[in-house]
Amino acid sequence: MIDLHSHILPGIDDGAPNLDTSLEMARIAAADGIRTMACTPHIFPGVFENEGSDIKARVARLQQQLDEAGIDLKLTWGADAHVSPDLGARLKDGSVPSLGDTRYFLLEPPHHVAPPNFDTFVFNLLAAGHVPVVTHPERLSWIEEHYDTFIHLAERGAWMQITSGSLCGRFGGNAKYWGERMLDEGWVHILATDAHGVSKRPPLLEEGMKAAERWVGKEEARHLVTTRPQGILDDLPPSTLPAVPAQGGGGKATRKSWFARLFA
Repeated sequence: MIDLHSHILPGIDDGAPNLDTSLEMARIAAADGIRTMACTPHIFPGVFENEGSDIKARVARLQQQLDEAGIDLKLTWGADAHVSPDLGARLKDGSVPSLGDTRYFLLEPPHHVAPPNFDTFVFNLLAAGHVPVVTHPERLSWIEEHYDTFIHLAERGAWMQITSGSLCGRFGGNAKYWGERMLDEGWVHILATDAHGVSKRPPLLEEGMKAAERWVGKEEARHLVTTRPQGILDDLPPSTLPAVPAQGGGGKATRKSWFARLFA
């Protein structure tokens, strides 16, 4: 499996605080069946002022330490980039790194407030040749009032990443509900761990894949953690990768169809 969202780099954001934690996270990930992990620290102006060249240097250093420790995990880089007016320019100059220097990058919306003109912001990034992968929409406090926004973005070419633990109840019932509903209605492109530590938010991806099977079947669940993530790292055009299946009625499922599948 491939995990494209983690905060495993030590001492750079609110993820792993030190190297020992990073190494233990890597051991957990490898034991879970994760073979490739993207190190994606926050880039949040005024809070986490991380930068592309430093992230890449830290990834190379951590990879060497994993190799020396005999941990079978390949690292690549990226960033959990928060919405900011200069994001397009920073993606272009590399100060915000995309996933493995591909057209794909992680875009993190604010957790508690819907940003104004969010759809226009994302469409402009798409028009510039980037593919935003919107991180954990199911965990945003404003998803219920703006659910159609995420559907519209997915229809126009943005990708959606659900957190593996959300499907297992690790983030509460609300995140589980929206994660399952987005799967059922055919809006989820990849799963990732968004791991921040060893105990509270560990790098476990298999449990999310198994939970996803209930909604999309084994083949599509495997696409969520292997096929599409590999396609991202290979920088393949989205059109060449397996299409997200329209669940619950052509991707336009009603709330009734979701509940019917929930209790089936």
